Amino acid sequence: MSLTGSIDSTVDISVGVIKITENISGVEYVERINDNLLKLKEKSLLPLYEDLKAADCIVCGGSGRSLHSLNIAMSQIAMMKEPKVVITREDVGFPGRGMLDAASKLEKRHKKIVLLINSGSGESDDPMHLAEELEKYLLETGSKKFTMGLITSNPNSSLSKIVKNYGHVVTVEGREKKQLPSSEPYSETGIMGDLFELGSLFLLQMITEAISENSSVGKVLDLITEEAPFLRTITENAIHSEATEAALNILERRSDVFLGGRGTAEEVAKMTAVRLFHIKKFLGDNVYIARGVNTPHPRAGDLEILISYSGRTKPVVGWCNRFRGLGGTVYSIIGREGTGLDINSDMKILLEEAVEYGKPRRFYMRAAYVLSCLPILLTAKLNVKGLSLPEYILNWYHNIIE
Repeated sequence: MSLTGSIDSTVDISVGVIKITENISGVEYVERINDNLLKLKEKSLLPLYEDLKAADCIVCGGSGRSLHSLNIAMSQIAMMKEPKVVITREDVGFPGRGMLDAASKLEKRHKKIVLLINSGSGESDDPMHLAEELEKYLLETGSKKFTMGLITSNPNSSLSKIVKNYGHVVTVEGREKKQLPSSEPYSETGIMGDLFELGSLFLLQMITEAISENSSVGKVLDLITEEAPFLRTITENAIHSEATEAALNILERRSDVFLGGRGTAEEVAKMTAVRLFHIKKFLGDNVYIARGVNTPHPRAGDLEILISYSGRTKPVVGWCNRFRGLGGTVYSIIGREGTGLDINSDMKILLEEAVEYGKPRRFYMRAAYVLSCLPILLTAKLNVKGLSLPEYILNWYHNIIE
């Protein structure tokens, strides 16, 4: 039987409400993210916004979920009528072994290049290496074609000190030490870096949209104000949907999890997979990306989470059909009804969106928010049954895989 949680910006669809506990609404962390972004000022955003607006090439840097957040938002620049070149160090087309090696080639191809880094701590090795190599190149050559930008929750970090010399830093609040959860559920604080990772995704998506409209920096704040209540609503509706409850029932038992999508949807899948892995590994299970290098065949009882705006992407629909044929269950985030993925999935969440030519799509950011509730709700269900997951355990799994 198919279980559907449908979320539409124009139609209010009621769903069955299934509470894990009476005092957990599950969206407090989304409200905190929204509050953090609504406190931003034009003055703090303007320098970085103008650099990104003027750039014809953006090099993305980060680590783990922060990098996936950045990639989700920046990939939407490809939807613009006048798209910019967006690359990462991991791309096969990156013109060098590192930033030091690639900088001279990028300088010949582009007029203005921004190294844009997303890092909550501002201390992660990979983005630090990118910034240090570009700094070395700029000191050696005196090039004026490069600037750096950093989104961080730690404006006093090592990365911040480098970036301030060659560009601009924007602070997005993360979680304060006094907000760290103990034995309580994570619904108010998120898990580890959730507040920053989702908050920076929201900000970067709105920056992308404002740039696509050739607007001033004030438009970014207007878009945040417009979207914030909708993000809360879709996340809350997903939390209380029968589809999500059914997925959680599978997640809490012994089962492996597979996540997949193509293009930007794969970035959403990877971002979700990182956090689910922290919990499922503790339970003795594994989390895989569909068609990854080490992805095994699923077993009966396993769960597959698929993301597709069109619902028609042939490889993704094929994964769905094969997974179900092997006895697995498919939970999908889709943007259109009546499509192959919609019809064939066991459970689905519908995130409809009117798509305009030349305008970035919010579906992927919204999908990341909807899926962010799964790890939080899973820890709450386990906690109710007496299995507490203190954050130091999740941090240990985080440290050994990233």
